[in-house]
Amino acid sequence: MAETGRNGTSRILEAKGMTKRFSGLVAVDNLDFYIPEGAIASIIGPNGAGKTTFFNCITGFYQIDDGEILFDGARINGRSPDQITRSGISRTFQNIRLFNNMSAIENVMVGQEPHLKSTWIGAILGLPFTREEDVMSEDRASELLRFVGLAGKGDMLSKNLSYGDQRRLEIARALANKPKLVLLDEPTAGMNPRETIETTDFIRRLRDELGITVVLIEHDMRVVMEISEHITVLDYGRKIAEGLPSEIQTNPDVIEAYLGRGAAASATASET
Repeated sequence: MAETGRNGTSRILEAKGMTKRFSGLVAVDNLDFYIPEGAIASIIGPNGAGKTTFFNCITGFYQIDDGEILFDGARINGRSPDQITRSGISRTFQNIRLFNNMSAIENVMVGQEPHLKSTWIGAILGLPFTREEDVMSEDRASELLRFVGLAGKGDMLSKNLSYGDQRRLEIARALANKPKLVLLDEPTAGMNPRETIETTDFIRRLRDELGITVVLIEHDMRVVMEISEHITVLDYGRKIAEGLPSEIQTNPDVIEAYLGRGAAASATASET
């Protein structure tokens, strides 16, 4: 059971003293962090702040050196990526990682693998249960394609989809795992203004219609401030601020991290 925060909301994800080192480099430094269940939250910070490393630690691609990570009240550090995926965490990547020579619907069906019960033996023998599960898997994949706005494009090779559609497909594949928590790494990167607005609205639907907690790494501050209910700011692997968008916008440590000490001093002076 997830720990309850001060406002009575459960914490679906929490890190305590989380540290990740690469030889002499401390990429994530003694980080205490939490995400309220049902929130849309953002992790921001300058390049090299440790944001993607944090995602990689949460999903088991990197094992942390110190501290612990709790998901839905259970410790997950030390588990393998596939075990963490099965527990209910899905992610997308900063650089799109699709199976380019597979169709859109096949990409989504691959995302269902953690919950499929058929084996390769059943596939070879053409067992009835395996055939039934294949049909159910394809139907579910079609539903997800419709949900993300890719209805009618299931037979297209993923490499032939537009950039925006590839981003949507990657999210559909993440949803195929039936997650409680989705980590989105720069979901609007490279998008034009119209695609950015559509993606922002779509992220809200993930939470509002599917009940999924969403955490995103995002460099577009307009997106972050518009959509986020909880923001954590990292700099050189350390948390320098956490709170509501209004609190983050005026925090001098955040302003200094992004714009330099002079800008932070000017912002502080303007408030006095």
